[in-house]
Amino acid sequence: MEPVLKAWRDDFIAALAQPLFVEALFDRMPDMVFSVKDREGRYVTMSEACADRCGLANKREAVGRTAHELFPQHMADRYAEQDEQLFRTGQPVVDNLDLTLFNNRKPGWCLSNKTPLYDRQGRIVGLACLSRDLIEPSRAGIVDAPMAATVDLMLARYAEPLRVEALAELAGVSLARFERRMKKIFQLSAGQFIIKTRIDSAAARLAHTDEPIADIALACGFCDQSALSKQFRQLTGMTPREYRQWARRGPG
Repeated sequence: MEPVLKAWRDDFIAALAQPLFVEALFDRMPDMVFSVKDREGRYVTMSEACADRCGLANKREAVGRTAHELFPQHMADRYAEQDEQLFRTGQPVVDNLDLTLFNNRKPGWCLSNKTPLYDRQGRIVGLACLSRDLIEPSRAGIVDAPMAATVDLMLARYAEPLRVEALAELAGVSLARFERRMKKIFQLSAGQFIIKTRIDSAAARLAHTDEPIADIALACGFCDQSALSKQFRQLTGMTPREYRQWARRGPG
C-alpha cells in the first residue's frame, strides 16, 4: 500500500467514534454471531443475535462476562479451548464445526472463525469471532458429533497424509455421503478442504513469522516449496513470497 493511502486510512479509522462499527452490521443478521473477547475470555462486545440466544435482555449485559457464564458448559469448554489455542499459537481458528444455541434457544451447529487481535506493539490482546448458523444442515442431520469430530481431525492433522476413505469411515458414513456433506457445509470436497486448511496455515505463518518458506511448506503438509507455491498461487493469485511482502505492508 502506498504510504499516502496508508496514512489516510489510518487517520480515518482513528477518527471513528465507533471503532466496533461492524458490530452494528451483524445486529441485523440473526443467523450470524459476532463477538470480541479479551485474553481472559471476557466479552468486550457481541451482536444482538448472540445476546438474545444467551437469554440476555441486550448485548450490554454480556460485557465483562465469559462463555461459561452464558453458554452450556460443554459448549463453553470447547470455545475456551479454541480461544486458548489461538492465544498460544497466534493461529486463527478457521471453519470449525461447533455446537451453539440457535435463536429458539435450541442447540444446533454453526461454522466458527476466530482471528487474533493485536495491539500496537504486536501482542495478542484478544480475538474476534464470527459464527454462521448451519440451520438446514443441522435440521437435516448432515452435521452431527461424528462429522464434527472428523472435521476437527482434518483441522488438527492437515499436515499429515489423510485418506478421504478413512475420514468417511470416522464420520460413520459412506464415501459418497461424506463428500456430499462436505460440499453442503463447506462448498468444498474433502480434498479441497484439506488443501484450503494447509493454505490457511501457511498464510498465517507467512504473515506472522520469519520461517523460511521451504520450512513452512513442509510444516503445512506440502512435499516441498514448489508444491506450496503452485497451490498458493492458484488460491490467492500470489506466490508465498509476494503474499508475505503484501501482508507485512498491510493490505489495501
